[in-house]
Amino acid sequence: MLKSFFKFYKPAPEIERLPSDEIPQTYRRLRWQIMESTFIGYAVFYLVRNNLAPVSMEIGEAVGYTKSQIGDFLAVTAIAYGMAKFIMGSVSDRSNPRLFMPTGLILTALVNFSFGSVQNYHLHLLLWAMNGLFQGMGWPPCGRSIGHWYSENERGMKFAIWNVATNVGGGLAGVIAAYSAGWMGWRFAFYVPGVLALICALYLLLRLRDTPQSVGLPPIEQYRNDYPQNHSADHEAELDTRDLFVNYIFKNKYLWIVALANFFVYITRYSMLDWGPTYLKEVKGAQLEDGGWSILILEWGGIPSTLLMGWVSDRLGGRRGLVSLMCMIPIFFAFLGIKMNPPGMLWLDMTLLGVIGFFVYPPVMLLAVSGLDLTSKKAVGTAAGFIGLWGYIGRTVQGKVLGTVAQDYGWDASFNLILMAAIGAIVLLCFTINIKPRG
Repeated sequence: MLKSFFKFYKPAPEIERLPSDEIPQTYRRLRWQIMESTFIGYAVFYLVRNNLAPVSMEIGEAVGYTKSQIGDFLAVTAIAYGMAKFIMGSVSDRSNPRLFMPTGLILTALVNFSFGSVQNYHLHLLLWAMNGLFQGMGWPPCGRSIGHWYSENERGMKFAIWNVATNVGGGLAGVIAAYSAGWMGWRFAFYVPGVLALICALYLLLRLRDTPQSVGLPPIEQYRNDYPQNHSADHEAELDTRDLFVNYIFKNKYLWIVALANFFVYITRYSMLDWGPTYLKEVKGAQLEDGGWSILILEWGGIPSTLLMGWVSDRLGGRRGLVSLMCMIPIFFAFLGIKMNPPGMLWLDMTLLGVIGFFVYPPVMLLAVSGLDLTSKKAVGTAAGFIGLWGYIGRTVQGKVLGTVAQDYGWDASFNLILMAAIGAIVLLCFTINIKPRG
């Protein structure tokens, strides 16, 4: 069965090269098509992943869950997603994204339908863990696609453009889930996104393509005459499992530094995405719809900065860590401001959430791009999965710990932990400021 799985999803074979006069126009069209389809596809993955937090308080009231139990859902999906992103990354590096990515959307849609149809803690825990596993089929095929269709010296900006999908999808997830629950009940916060995911899966099947060679085009480095400095004649060869994990991942000390920094960055990123709506309702007097809008403000605050900082990192010779460090400092002070802001000034909380979103998403994007910079394009999914694994271990910790601490000691204690995580990210990123693409 496993052999049949890999045979079905194996990379599309190289075909005969198109006539030279057709190559430029075809390349331009398909580069846009890859960017557009992976952008929309990954945004929709967020609709069926970030739809629990905005309605967690309503689910708790309807089913009788405590904050600690809601934290279990957040934690289990985070660790499952982190592990899946790593494992699925290695599978994706040897798979056709045109088939791999739609499969993930279909499976996560089915989990969402099931989650909304049951009312049992253990079943909900199992289903949301499964959702995390299937969500791991989203980023890796996108990374493989961008790595094959865009060359090294343009990836900072191109990945920045593509990474806006996380903000678009994440922001819409909060609004769609909140309004669906407000109009039709909490279950529809899972039914509506599930339907959208199925529609998008069909769209990806029609629009996605594998490598340039699979559609009769030359490799991107040859097309743009933009080879990495230390490229070899076999840089297009697929990697075996041992070479992929041992030489390109586990022995790569710079990748370890970036991954550990990502652990703390993700705590700061997801603290307000997972707990912000509940915190604002309980402490600042916000309504259900306000919680949905808080997520949209947080997510969409990162759109202009992601584009800007991606461009800046390219201009600084690929120093993604340096740019990430500069972004984490204002994040610390924005969290401090939310903690100190008294109830009755929700507008200031929303503004500071926008500040956090503006500065937190560049590091999220740039540390993932570092995985591509520091490895081979044939290992990008695995490298990004490794970095993402540590990030989602961070999300797992905050998902469980922040809710439990808030329940037992109050929200101020939880905010102290968030501030400590921001400091941890700043310290670790100091060791990454001189890291550049290996070339």
